[in-house]
Amino acid sequence: METQLTLLFFVLVLSIFLGFELISKVPSTLHTPLMSGANAISGITLVGALLASGSGFVSQPLTVLLGTAAVTFATINVVGGYLVTNRMLSMFKKKKAE
Repeated sequence: METQLTLLFFVLVLSIFLGFELISKVPSTLHTPLMSGANAISGITLVGALLASGSGFVSQPLTVLLGTAAVTFATINVVGGYLVTNRMLSMFKKKKAE
């Protein structure tokens, strides 16, 4: 059990470090396509979180709590990502002459 938690913690720290390094090196012209890809991945995460929190095999309250938190955070991530992408894409539209 202790080895498994150590491994999970190592993966978490490594993913945080790698994510920060990758995002900081992306040029600003690629942020919109990158955000769209991240939204697709977050959608998959949301489906997985829904399955985890609502499955009939849940026997521990901690599992339901963590699944519900995962659904909440994934939903916030998806909605926020789409709002940011929409705002970034609207910056490239031509303004209508009035």
